[in-house]
Amino acid sequence: MPMNNLPLITWTNKGLYCAAGDFYIDPHRAVDVAIITHAHSDHARRGSKKYISVDSGVELLKTRLGNKIQVESYKYGEVFYFGKVKVSLHSAGHILGSAQVRVEHDGEVWVASGDYKRDHDPSCDPFENVLCDTFITEATFGTPKFVWTKNLNHGAMIHEWWCENEKKGVNSILFGYSLGKAQRILAELSPFAHKPVLIHSTIQELTECYRRQNRDMARTKVLGEKIKELILDQKLEGELLLAPPSILTENWIHLAGTYQTAFASGWMQNSNWNRYDRGFVMSDHADWNDLNQTIKESGARKVFVQHRNGALVRHLKKQGLEAYPIDHLNIENYLPKPGENLVLI
Repeated sequence: MPMNNLPLITWTNKGLYCAAGDFYIDPHRAVDVAIITHAHSDHARRGSKKYISVDSGVELLKTRLGNKIQVESYKYGEVFYFGKVKVSLHSAGHILGSAQVRVEHDGEVWVASGDYKRDHDPSCDPFENVLCDTFITEATFGTPKFVWTKNLNHGAMIHEWWCENEKKGVNSILFGYSLGKAQRILAELSPFAHKPVLIHSTIQELTECYRRQNRDMARTKVLGEKIKELILDQKLEGELLLAPPSILTENWIHLAGTYQTAFASGWMQNSNWNRYDRGFVMSDHADWNDLNQTIKESGARKVFVQHRNGALVRHLKKQGLEAYPIDHLNIENYLPKPGENLVLI
């Protein structure tokens, strides 16, 4: 496809596409070359011929997509090329092996952020600010009502809740997503946990990937194994269970006896806790202030916003930036109409 009158990165029905280098970033469908920002299922999908990832994220990617996928890996900051397009991956601080994608061509620099956060997280590398001309940012929590209190000791808070319940003979069921959030919780708990955390089977192998990358995790035991050890009418008591919310529908849940529930998520910032006994505001995404700080520090003159884009786009425009929802980059806006030719600049 001719690319001279296209933006360096466009939005297509397969996702973000760089025509000058003929590669995609987090494509929605199978493609020839897919640069993957991280292993969450809405960013990493099966079927592509070749995947490109940060080296620390390869094992997670294969755990999710299968060991037979073809993966080419690079260290953070290492430069590689697609023709004349210069590419490098930089830490996004989202989960282990998460990356922002820096794309440079003909003196122009774009950065596609993927998901990112700036909060301290012992389970992954810290966020790296990357200068660019154009920034494609996420905005999962892109409204002013989502602002976290910084520097909370999440591990100590969760452990305190666990101990309070344990003294009453009550189990603590903490809900957290199987990849990223669960491992962050275990890393935050590592200095505090006084006995193994019982983890759901969906969390086990992903956690071992973290451990093999030398990330310190609290001691764990697979929940199913612990249940098999119960005898007669014995039930769990005083344990911390880390699991996805679907655990409450599993047929063994009566063995959990008396329990309290909690959810660790940024959505707890302004959500009604009626569904849970406790909420921990613990997000793997940037809050409103960090979104704005990141955009400012990027030096970008132009910003494209994914996800909850309305409030952030309006705010950035008031700051004097060129800001648009990601749909503005739709490739159809830049292709010639019937009978017209692309102008080669």
